[in-house]
Amino acid sequence: MNSTEPTVVQSAKLTLSEQAVELLPQRAVYLVHSQTLLVADLHLGKAAAYRRLGQPVPQGTTTETLTRLSEALISRPVKHLVILGDFLHSAHVHKAPQTLAAIAAWREQHSDLIMTLVRGNHDDKAGDPPTDLNIAVVDEPFSVDGFDCQHEHRLDSPPENKPFVFAGHTHPVVTIRGKGHDRLRLVCFVVGVKYCLVPAFGAFTGGYEHERLDGEILYAIAQDHVIALPTQATQSRNRCQSWPR
Repeated sequence: MNSTEPTVVQSAKLTLSEQAVELLPQRAVYLVHSQTLLVADLHLGKAAAYRRLGQPVPQGTTTETLTRLSEALISRPVKHLVILGDFLHSAHVHKAPQTLAAIAAWREQHSDLIMTLVRGNHDDKAGDPPTDLNIAVVDEPFSVDGFDCQHEHRLDSPPENKPFVFAGHTHPVVTIRGKGHDRLRLVCFVVGVKYCLVPAFGAFTGGYEHERLDGEILYAIAQDHVIALPTQATQSRNRCQSWPR
């Protein structure tokens, strides 16, 4: 990672805790051994909740998110889908029949898929998804292939004698600066010492600039490629990191 140019790959194939893992350009993580797909922060129904408040926001974001999720599922052989928190955006979703119908129709198309939701902060407020969606709902951490799957990872957590963590919540993005005033803002994965922060999957989630810590590698998503960005000198942050998404 000492080169000055990004290394471009279709997906980033890593070995983490002696397990084969892929970071996919669909904003998902694929655990090869158990054929498990990890996604975070779908925030389904967020746009409907904003429209209820009179905010002019885009239509069709739930359909866009679910379509992209279907594309991610067919990109690899997937037996188990694990959602790292914030499946539904708010309790209003339970009163939004169009949103619920879209989710139910999508689930019917993937009725054989095992699904697990690891509760996040928005799930605590929104409530569990309807039981007829057949989604197991658990508290964090949830173990898969020896990894801890959870919604939030505190970056000041000591890594010693703890499993590698996959987490969402932070909606990480990175800004790449070119010559002059050129800037490109990209969604990214953040891989650090025994943790990986997974980007927000939803189409209407927004992103938050990630300040790289020492030892972290950022994997930016540029269309259908994952780009391993060169390591750059950064200042370590000594404060606890927690984002109220």
